[in-house]
Amino acid sequence: MVAFQGINQRIADRLLLDGRIAHDDYRRAVEHATRNRSRIEDAIIELDILSEADLLKFIATLHNTRFVSSEKLSKAIIDSRVLSKVSAVTATLHGMFPVLLDDRASTLSVATADPDNDAALHEVKLAAGVRDVRAIVARPAAVRAAISYHYRGDATAFNALLRPVHNYEDFFYKEPRDPFERTQTGVTTSFQIQQAPPAVTSVPLPAPAPTPPAVPSVAVTQTPPQRPPTVPPRVLAPPTPLPPAPTTAQNVTATGPALAPAPVPAPEPPPPPTTTHEYLETLNVLVTLLENNRQDLRGHSSTVARLARKLCERIGLAPASVASYVAACYLHDLGKAGPYHLTALNVAEYEGHRLAATKAVELPAQLMESAGIPQEITGAITHMYERYDGTGFPDGLAGKEIPLGSRVLAVVDTYADLSQNPRNPYRKTLRPAEACDVLAQYRGTVFDPNIVDLFRQVMTGDDIKAKLLADRHTALIVDPDPEETTVLELRLIEQGFDVYIARTAVQARRELESREIEIVVSEIDLEEPDGGLTLRSESLKAGIGRDKAWVILTSKTDRQTAQRAFDLGVDDIASKPVTADIFAVRLRQIIERKASSKPGKGVTGSLSEMGLPDMVQILWHGRRTCALKIQTVSGPGEIHFADGQIIHALYSGVQGEDAFYKMLTLHEGDFRLDPNFTPGARTIKQSPEGLLLEGMRRLDEGTIG
Repeated sequence: MVAFQGINQRIADRLLLDGRIAHDDYRRAVEHATRNRSRIEDAIIELDILSEADLLKFIATLHNTRFVSSEKLSKAIIDSRVLSKVSAVTATLHGMFPVLLDDRASTLSVATADPDNDAALHEVKLAAGVRDVRAIVARPAAVRAAISYHYRGDATAFNALLRPVHNYEDFFYKEPRDPFERTQTGVTTSFQIQQAPPAVTSVPLPAPAPTPPAVPSVAVTQTPPQRPPTVPPRVLAPPTPLPPAPTTAQNVTATGPALAPAPVPAPEPPPPPTTTHEYLETLNVLVTLLENNRQDLRGHSSTVARLARKLCERIGLAPASVASYVAACYLHDLGKAGPYHLTALNVAEYEGHRLAATKAVELPAQLMESAGIPQEITGAITHMYERYDGTGFPDGLAGKEIPLGSRVLAVVDTYADLSQNPRNPYRKTLRPAEACDVLAQYRGTVFDPNIVDLFRQVMTGDDIKAKLLADRHTALIVDPDPEETTVLELRLIEQGFDVYIARTAVQARRELESREIEIVVSEIDLEEPDGGLTLRSESLKAGIGRDKAWVILTSKTDRQTAQRAFDLGVDDIASKPVTADIFAVRLRQIIERKASSKPGKGVTGSLSEMGLPDMVQILWHGRRTCALKIQTVSGPGEIHFADGQIIHALYSGVQGEDAFYKMLTLHEGDFRLDPNFTPGARTIKQSPEGLLLEGMRRLDEGTIG
């Protein structure tokens, strides 16, 4: 499956909205594209609803770029250096065909039907090793044909696309008006790329090219692989650089371009349905319900999606791409309900997992095929078992040829398995740092090393931050009905809770005995009426429920039941149904209120995981009152905080601001946060922001003694 498949109905929606096509034509085009499993652009052209030139001009105007016709693309003579910038696999996967290379600006121009696919353009830029990639609009079928012709030697690739030319100007106009127009001057060859301003009324095409003259001995010739012997060798020449896209509209005339008033920007097209919040939320709920019976993998896909969102936002991807990769995370395990959990790591290490994965790799895409899921989503899932070193499957892609979504999914899926599934290869749940260490062992072989390194920063930083601010809590939901608890579970996860589920009182007791649970949310009716109250009573007797916050969430509202619950010391009672977002906030307040009455837990870590400036900012903005104690080979140090303000510091025999500045030079050592610290005398008057700015200045100037 390649990137330019799929109906792409957004174009038809925009054409209808702008009055370019009628409702009947819209319906015909959608039905034709759906029936033939083709793109809407091809359907519109094949049904003669719009000419190819008019359609491409419209799309190019929407995206403020240029376009190239199928005829021009079929006549294009592409330098072998340009083709070598993008492999056949990458071109096919993303539906992007390289046409021009500007060496001076390190800019590659590609013909594509998806000029707004920022993730794919970024992938091509990384694969080609250029500074920038510019998208030129082309018909989807023409992009496929160009890839088949130039990479696979298919001489008939364009036959079905080329039609008789009806513009008689084509036969008489001889002067090239565009630096990209095909010429016949020895080996100088290129093709015309047209700008699509709204004011253009007629864009003449160049005359059909005669048979090229004999190639001089100094010319470079190329015979593409597998090309039939009847196809003449293609003459290659250095490409003409692509000038910057004009910022104003152009009226192209026989004498040259003339400036016209700038066009009114077209409104942004609506986002595709698969990137909307409502769509992703629906996937989240439905997939979580499907995973209710997965034992240790309940909520796994939701966790993977949350991690992927963090990583993608850290990378800086466009919102549409982030949404697509999140959707892929929700769907990646569909149809894979076998005995093995198939992560990229498990599949790489164990033959049984690999055999199971080869049979199931296409299942998610096949199951969702009728839903018209975009290729960016299905491609990310289908290639999640590719390996960075090229020894994975199904296509043996390597390095940056693997879709970015697949590389992200491989890392976050494996991390979630290692950190939450006790049946993972290590037979225990690993801490964040330990799970990241495992990923690092396979960087460059199974996983993209850059993504592994960035993910480690995201996860270890978030974990330490959560500990420093004491805002990561553990909740146990006890309820036999998954439909009642799924949305609440998802909301708690979004707000930083670690959530565990028990469907029976027996399961709940096991969780309470084996985990550090801070708050229990329990239904009253479990295996028997009032079983939830019995669970509370027995937990108190066994000593495993006394230090935990306990909330009853039930449909029972009678006074007698409420009285029994409060007699057992529950902290709150809520009636079903509840608004999950508001209820999650209530639970956090209950935990914090209960925690304020008992000593806090200390937090330990390493300066190599999080630097001192970052910790200072977290504690400052979190308005913490605590002592940050540091131990290094050169001795101990302390920084005292009161309501987020730094009031005192001591290190290496020095106190006050100078001690703080000296500690900014530390990069190795351990730290411990003491939350039970009582502030003393204040020796530092400057704000944390001022201290950090002055400290950074001194570090830059090398004036810290």
